[in-house]
Amino acid sequence: MLIRNGVLILGAMALFGVIHSLTAGLAPRARLKRVLDDRLVEGWYRLAYNVFSAITLLPVLAALVLLPDQVVYRVEGPLAWLMRGVQLVGLAGLVGALAVTDVWRFLGLKQAAAYLQGDPLPLSEPPLVVRGMYRLTRHPLYFFSLLVIWPMPEMTLNMLLFNIGATAYLAAGSLVEEQRLLKRHGEGYREYRRQTSWLVPFPARKAANVPRPVEMNHLSVQDKTEEEKYVSQKHT
Repeated sequence: MLIRNGVLILGAMALFGVIHSLTAGLAPRARLKRVLDDRLVEGWYRLAYNVFSAITLLPVLAALVLLPDQVVYRVEGPLAWLMRGVQLVGLAGLVGALAVTDVWRFLGLKQAAAYLQGDPLPLSEPPLVVRGMYRLTRHPLYFFSLLVIWPMPEMTLNMLLFNIGATAYLAAGSLVEEQRLLKRHGEGYREYRRQTSWLVPFPARKAANVPRPVEMNHLSVQDKTEEEKYVSQKHT
């Protein structure tokens, strides 16, 4: 059971991670701009990407539910309540981290609304967020997600395999995300990264006084070159 479930669950998660990474970059959006209107792509790509990501996660969830399972451990009494308390802290941390971010933009609803209302697209690049939970960790959404999934009073084999895969995915995803933020914000993000813990929250090494990121028109120079390479072919 362990080997079979491990191959299926971790394999499904690995496939999700590969698809998620391939569709998250600029190249797929740039290719779409070769055949579709630029404004249409800018308005709907992020929302479509999130919907597609949710769909590709369904095989993982199906494996968790449908595969035979067994209890790895069960905790009762005060320790179980303590573990549930840690999970509540994780949920509260997620809410706190989302409160200082542009949730509607992250979901793609802000871009879609701009398209429908005839507002300019692409939207201006958001500023680097260094307040709230982001003063303590560079990836509060990932850290508090781990607080939710790991301290289970009852852990099953399938859930354990899922947690291992999710932890690996979040750790790898944070590294990829940081490279994109470095391209976007340059020295501002480099200084923030030097001051702030990667995952586990700690007080800043010094008072957070991050230089204002250099203003960019939606993309860094390197990213623009990559996208323009594809878009230019649309008009030739």
